Amino acid sequence: MWRLESECRCKILFMKIAIVKLSSLGDIVHAMVVLQFIKNHYPKIEIDWVVEKDFKELLEFHPDINQVHEVNIKKARKKKSLFLLINQLRKIRKFGSYDLVIDMQGLIKSALVSRLMLSPITLGFNKSSIRESIASIFYNKTFNYGYDENVIERNVALIGFALGLNVSKQQIEHKLPFLHSSQKHLNIDISNTKKNILLVPGASHKSKCYPVSNLAEFTTLIDANFLIIWGDREEKIMAYKIKEISPSVNVCDKLSIDSLISLISQVDLIIGPDTGPTHIGWALNVPSITLFGPTPGYRNSYLTKVNKIIESNSEVNPYKIDKNDNSIKDIDIEEILQVSQDLLNQ
Repeated sequence: MWRLESECRCKILFMKIAIVKLSSLGDIVHAMVVLQFIKNHYPKIEIDWVVEKDFKELLEFHPDINQVHEVNIKKARKKKSLFLLINQLRKIRKFGSYDLVIDMQGLIKSALVSRLMLSPITLGFNKSSIRESIASIFYNKTFNYGYDENVIERNVALIGFALGLNVSKQQIEHKLPFLHSSQKHLNIDISNTKKNILLVPGASHKSKCYPVSNLAEFTTLIDANFLIIWGDREEKIMAYKIKEISPSVNVCDKLSIDSLISLISQVDLIIGPDTGPTHIGWALNVPSITLFGPTPGYRNSYLTKVNKIIESNSEVNPYKIDKNDNSIKDIDIEEILQVSQDLLNQ
């Protein structure tokens, strides 16, 4: 293992670094928390970020990021063209070389991108710490941290190892909000007289979704202004099924990432499964309840005074999601109601 902690604490060795975290929405959010800790210790360091095209908007308004570079892995994969990917990375290298490239994703695609950036040091998790162990062969320096450990603590530990930082759990818990939007005014019915509760019915697969009938019933238990967001056709259908049962709810139009950040920053509570928008609530220090069924709550969230989780009784394997595990439906509405009331009354 590579160890430079003692040198780094005395003198920063890297003036320009690149972070590679390509996808997905929630995973990038969980990685972005490191930016404030880097800048607190080394305010003059330049930080660039490499991300897939679909998620660039999540990063481009962040004041701690010098440059956001997009790559189109989907296009390169569709055309089966390594040359296309290399050509995209050549454009990135025109912005200058990097003292250090850190792959915070640990997948073959992100490791390849990191290596092709031609930095003298390419750092990532070692083969026992990532799901796609072959990715580690692309790094010339590695770090060991259990894959089944809390993902946010993993990200902070990797950056701490790279730059010689000591970041405590208390510092993570009391982080500053770290997502930024250019949208100040949205054409959305935000109430000035009632609490605004944002519901997220959709997720990356069905077993992560709480039943829409339960969400609809929940809207009848609290006197609040309910807003529902969606990202694709199936999620839109789910949103309007809730409205069919509970007509008073407001289904939002499809939102850009920029608008989504703005909306979440203005609500009083967000409730949803283990998915990107719910994690944005954590990033903004907005009260949230994340519902967990087939994914591990202890790993994919960070509890604070305003960010809570409710888990099913399922035994979860963090290395492999059981898409037939529909235990999230067994979470009691009354438990969600109680936690919601506690958060809204703080």
